[in-house]
Amino acid sequence: MDNTMPILLVPGLVSSPRIFSPVVPALWRFGPVTIANHIRDDNMGAIARRILAEAPPRFALAGHSMGGYIAFEILRQAPARVAKLALINTQGRPDTAEATTRRHGMIARARSGEYRAVLDELFLGFVHPLRLQDAVLRQLVYDMGDDVGPEAFIRQQIAVIGRPDSRPSLAWIKCPTLVLSGDQDNTIPNSLSMEMANGIPDAKLKILPNCGHLPQVEQPQATADALVEWLRS
Repeated sequence: MDNTMPILLVPGLVSSPRIFSPVVPALWRFGPVTIANHIRDDNMGAIARRILAEAPPRFALAGHSMGGYIAFEILRQAPARVAKLALINTQGRPDTAEATTRRHGMIARARSGEYRAVLDELFLGFVHPLRLQDAVLRQLVYDMGDDVGPEAFIRQQIAVIGRPDSRPSLAWIKCPTLVLSGDQDNTIPNSLSMEMANGIPDAKLKILPNCGHLPQVEQPQATADALVEWLRS
């Protein structure tokens, strides 16, 4: 009897399938793995609709950072299709005024040819402070930035700015849920992961040590282990 479960992974802002590469080998034993394309639309509703149109009928859903915002929208549109949920270094809150102002600045810089400088700025918040000199991780951010490109990056930022507040719907989530974060995430503090875990019935919270905003590549084994445990739950 086939008990496999399709797995849908949604990358974050200016991230591509590369971000999940270190953990996919541990996941594919549980079912076919799909990396969602989230770069074609500039609002959360359209992004989720397009992903759902291309997704299996029912799946385990893991969203990282912006991918978590998309996961919430997928749940709003098609809750019965989500068998399990993993929220990785993300939050349920809408954008703050300060964050929106910063995003508009990055959009303007990307439009003016400063896209690489924007990636450098983002990198500072993406990794654990001890990894700031990690040339491999910095190159990964550059490579993913090239995968996405400045035009799609702008679309993503517009979508993130316009996202709704997902906190009121946390209590409606009934599927097995993992909330995963790093102990020093300087982009989305893990206090916001704790907030989500407290709001979702029976959610499991996992905070990885020595980890920033990119656990799949900063702590791949610990991240894979947490996701395997989630898939087995």
